[in-house]
Amino acid sequence: MKKIISLCFSLFTVGMTLAQEVPLLSNIFSRNNINLNGKWNYVIDPLENGYYDYRLKPYKTTGFFENKKATNPSDLVEYNLDTSPIMDIPSDWNTKDRSLFFYEGTIWFKKDFVYKKTATTKGILYFGAVNYDAKVYVNGKFVGDHVGGYTPFNFDVTNVLVDGNNFVVVKVDNKRLKDNVPTVNMDWWNYGGITRDVVLSQVPNTYVEDYLVQLDKMKVGVISGWVKLNTAVANEPLTISIGELKIKKHIVTDANGMAYFELKAKPVLWTPESPKLYNVTVSKADENITDAIGFRTIKTKEKEILLNGKKVFLRGISIHEEAPFRQGRAWTLEDAKTLLTWAKELGCNYVRLAHYPHNETMVREAEKMGLMVWSEVPVYWTISWTNPDTYKNAERQLHDMIYRDKNRCGVIIWSIANETPHGEDRDVFLGKLAKFARQQDNTRLISMAMEVTKNPNYVNTITDNMNEFVDVISFNEYLGWYSGTNESCKLTKWVIPYDKPVIISEFGGEALQGLHGDKAQRWTEEYQEELYIQNTQMFDRIDGLAGVSPWILVDFRSPRRQLPGIQDFFNRKGVISSSGTKKKAFFIMKDWYEKKKEEYK
Repeated sequence: MKKIISLCFSLFTVGMTLAQEVPLLSNIFSRNNINLNGKWNYVIDPLENGYYDYRLKPYKTTGFFENKKATNPSDLVEYNLDTSPIMDIPSDWNTKDRSLFFYEGTIWFKKDFVYKKTATTKGILYFGAVNYDAKVYVNGKFVGDHVGGYTPFNFDVTNVLVDGNNFVVVKVDNKRLKDNVPTVNMDWWNYGGITRDVVLSQVPNTYVEDYLVQLDKMKVGVISGWVKLNTAVANEPLTISIGELKIKKHIVTDANGMAYFELKAKPVLWTPESPKLYNVTVSKADENITDAIGFRTIKTKEKEILLNGKKVFLRGISIHEEAPFRQGRAWTLEDAKTLLTWAKELGCNYVRLAHYPHNETMVREAEKMGLMVWSEVPVYWTISWTNPDTYKNAERQLHDMIYRDKNRCGVIIWSIANETPHGEDRDVFLGKLAKFARQQDNTRLISMAMEVTKNPNYVNTITDNMNEFVDVISFNEYLGWYSGTNESCKLTKWVIPYDKPVIISEFGGEALQGLHGDKAQRWTEEYQEELYIQNTQMFDRIDGLAGVSPWILVDFRSPRRQLPGIQDFFNRKGVISSSGTKKKAFFIMKDWYEKKKEEYK
């Protein structure tokens, strides 16, 4: 375990000047926070005039980040953050400002706030996510940057904060680049902006940075874990409390600021039918952090997935982080409840949160509602397999996903990729990524959404060199839409030469809700309905099938989908329309899941 922790720390560069990026504050919403959500000023900057001079050299002192004011009539200041338009944050600029619907580039955001400094506390500025490249300034001072649109980050800004009025400026750039993760080509909307919560957390100078509480993998009847302080302070008293289990354990840190513990306990195990969570408190003299934590085991045995030692079938659905009804990036509790309630109505006990880490509220609410979670990083389609910086980017996103959600018992699968092309460079990249995931967390399953190797005579064979790295063989198939016909499902056979459980991570086809016709007419609800009928009947013949997550719960925005009058920049594969109406295919899947639920009682 100590080796795992040291690997986590190695991802962060420590070296403080005025401010620095620091390891993430675990369980941010249980901290003493100043909420910086709300009204922010924004300036559209397509030429990045606020960052580069006319020779394309970054400004050191005269950029928009200074938030400069004209003090007399002769001053030349060609921007004004205070009088610029207002945008609600969190949000995405594509749906908040319709003139920015297709915009990809730089926008500057500014927020004023009041802060009370104390000698005994630090200020940690936390962003749930910014898409994609964020440069952050506090009171005109650069405090750090972050690349990646779906994972949290934070900075220790104690030394740049002042007592009283302060401001934060963020340069956000969502331009797609070949060497990014994801790359330039993707099938979802590139929503730009500060898309998740922003808080300024006030913590003690020595604070609980991170912790792990879970069932011990090797010892029955034991809850084990650790607590880590932000500094290497020895003999710091800490307490772990689980009131409902009558546990109150006093521990002290070692010379590295770490404290390990084992607790004898027999908790009620978390299941989809009874998603039991316990209130767990990690405390010290000047700090209390409370979390809702569940306990369960997840493993595989040959072609079965075992939850708490019992064979389980994953009745799932794939979900994008797109807001129901209004579209745009989803981030609120209400968004999560709506999407996950629809999944429950479908009969799901599992959701595939694709194709990137979703917001923390979504993951926590899924766990609370009894939904197992597949969580994924956006190593999507064809990225730059041989570029070391691309790999570092992917590894960092994987690290941060696992780091944030390691205490969420609902998360059972870490997915490292989706629909990547076979090849030696890809195998090296993903093999390395899979090993890294296993080093970070050896208690959950690892998978990825593979592609199907097509063979003649209605035989589809799954062959992928990544089979040796994953616990579950998962693949996307689109019979009836991108290949074959709905009728061809009756003749198709599947060859999966691995003694591992199988998940069909995607299948489906598009239908415009309300468009009706013959079952052989594309884009109609009847065509999609027939596709679901034929595919689910085919699934019953697949050996080792342990789960399904159709593509997708709700129609979502995509610039790839341009057919006028049908798609209109929506991917219409949802079993629910963008306005919240269930299509005919929804009820086919619901009926099939009811049969599976009875079969696995």
